[in-house]
Formats: sequence, C-alpha cells, structure tokens
Amino acid sequence: MVLFIVLFLSLLQILQQKFINRFEKNKHMKKVFQISMALLCLSFIVTSCKPKQSAYKSVYEAAKEREMQTASNESNTVVKPSGTLSPVEVSVKKEKVTPVYNSDAAGLKSFNVVIASLSVKLNAESLKTRMQNEGYSVILAQNEQGMYRVIVASYDDKESAVEKRNEIYQKYSVKGETDYLRRTYGVPFNDLWILQREY
Repeated sequence: MVLFIVLFLSLLQILQQKFINRFEKNKHMKKVFQISMALLCLSFIVTSCKPKQSAYKSVYEAAKEREMQTASNESNTVVKPSGTLSPVEVSVKKEKVTPVYNSDAAGLKSFNVVIASLSVKLNAESLKTRMQNEGYSVILAQNEQGMYRVIVASYDDKESAVEKRNEIYQKYSVKGETDYLRRTYGVPFNDLWILQREY
C-alpha cells in the first residue's frame, strides 16, 4: 500500500512539473492546478487508508455468535437418554424473546426447540426457509440482545420440547457428520437447546 502511494505521488509530481511549465505565464492557473492536485492526492490517501467496516462487522458478528453459543452451553442442563443414542445433554436457557413476525406470535409458547442463534436476520430467514422445506413450522424470535433464535418447535411443557429436541437430534445425527449437516442444512444439529420463554 505504501509503495502504491509513493508511486502515485511520484507520478503526480511528474505531471505537476509538466503542467507547471505550461502555466508559468498564468500564475492564477498555476495556483489552481497545484491546489487541485493537492486535494486529489489528499482524497486518494484518505479513501485508500480507510478501514473496511464490513470486514470488522463480519468478525464482530462471528465473535458475538460464538459468545452466545458459549453462554447457552453454560446454562441449566438436563440429561435424558435419546433412543439408540447415548445420553444427550439437553441445555435449557431462560430468556425474554419476541417473535420477529406478528404471524408467529400465536405459535410461540413457553418451551421452544432452538436449532440456531444468529446475529444476522438474513441468515436466520435463510435457515428458516431451509427448515420449512424440511417440514417444520419455524418461528423466528429475537432476544433483548438482538440475537435471532431459529425455533423449529414450540410447546407449553418442557417434556414435549425435550422429546422433540431429541427426535430432531436423532433424525439428523444418522444422516452424517456435523460438517456434512452444516453444509447441507446450515446447522450441525449437535447443539440444539431448549429456550424457556420469560414474559
């Protein structure tokens, strides 16, 4: 980057010398040319050295998602056997959420099976569409920190939610490894958790 700026300034100086000789007789034109070249150079330096906000934003969002996943893993846990699988750790987290769409309000109940927590609404909507194509009635809810919870099932009682969570886990765990599941569905299905809605 510095080399590019040095080359640009050298080229600018050559052009300036060439045009200054033409403007020797007209002092006003010479001054205008020098000022315009200085402004051009300054604007180039300012815009080329500006940090890219999108790069910072994507890194920040990824870190925020990891932080939320860590927080959900540290919450209240219950161990329940799941069919032929070894005992599955079921994480239950309490938080206040609101449906993203008014049409989902009636379907959002007390205990919810969350397959993903995402910071970008577009990503949450994309996952919602994929899971709807799989036959689930998906609800998008947002917590007070702005994270989008992708909910694939909602119940009035905890036992039904845990049972559905285990059923989903078992269904997708036999389809392949977490890398395959992430590529195919957008989530690995190994970190499903129960959201207990607070009002």
